[in-house]
Amino acid sequence: MKIISIVGARPQFIKSAPVSTAIARAGHQELLVHTGQHYDYGLSRIFFEELEINEPYLNLNVGSGSHAKQTSQMLMAIEKVLISHQPDIVLVYGDTNSTLAGALATVKLQIKLAHIEAGLRSFNRQMPEEHNRVLTDHCSDLLFCPTQTAVNNLDSEGIKKGVHLVGDTMYDAILKYSEIAQHKSLILRTHKLTSKNYLLVTIHRPYNTDNPDALQSIFSAFRKIEDKIIFPCHPRTMQAIKKTKITIPSSVQIIDPVGYLDMLMLEQNAKSILTDSGGIQKEAYFLKVQCLTLRPETEWVETTQGGWNTLVGTDPDKIISALAAQPSISIADPHLFGNGHASEKIVSLLNS
Repeated sequence: MKIISIVGARPQFIKSAPVSTAIARAGHQELLVHTGQHYDYGLSRIFFEELEINEPYLNLNVGSGSHAKQTSQMLMAIEKVLISHQPDIVLVYGDTNSTLAGALATVKLQIKLAHIEAGLRSFNRQMPEEHNRVLTDHCSDLLFCPTQTAVNNLDSEGIKKGVHLVGDTMYDAILKYSEIAQHKSLILRTHKLTSKNYLLVTIHRPYNTDNPDALQSIFSAFRKIEDKIIFPCHPRTMQAIKKTKITIPSSVQIIDPVGYLDMLMLEQNAKSILTDSGGIQKEAYFLKVQCLTLRPETEWVETTQGGWNTLVGTDPDKIISALAAQPSISIADPHLFGNGHASEKIVSLLNS
């Protein structure tokens, strides 16, 4: 079987790594196409090096731009690849512009399409990612769901055919790489950090970075926090901070984006994590670290069970209150996201 997998952003590299391993073990041919949506070394190439997966067969080098420009350039470039290579099936991941472009190019050519991480819904149509999820799901032949909630979401939209509950490939990845990170990562030593003596922050969603009031509000909360804050900063976020002329508190240490192994170490050893990332919400849950989500909603509702993840939005009072509350947290149940073998299940179902 010839498979083309389309990736373009940091979370997709992580999600695809265990799937690529399973594809190779099954004896299938995979061509990994990188759209170039994330092109900075700290957000792209380092992941292929650390995850020990093959370099992409092709990098489309699309880069940044408006949603329309970026998606249209990807769409045209992916179409050429698909016409040239005539795969049996195309795999797309998650909810980025790369996901949507890959899905549209595939179905227009009447090639079989599989969506990994199907069925997620935040029910917030202000998120570009929400539109990407919905549109991709409604044109996919195979829909690989990470949770029962995702299956239920698809069912409520009338999508029943080709739906499979397989678990989460990010859980597969964290089981494999968290121990490797403990041996290889030097990030704690580099920044003189000790376990549970700092907060970890990530911010990259457009409705935080592109909204000056939201960004100011988040930093207002940071000014009231006494703990040291480590902030691996996305390039778009750094541009927004400069544009908004935000004064960075002395307690906040902004560092360059880090690779997957370093991020796992920062997450494992953080006192708490504050993020607007869907993937990091899950990783915090898997690693049993308290998470505050800087959004009013989450597509990963399972992580809010047992007090592990609290939705605080950007209101400083809610952020400070949630940090101070230190809720009684019950045992996290990672099996809500499968048994660590989602990738093998996906590959076994590709012929279905």
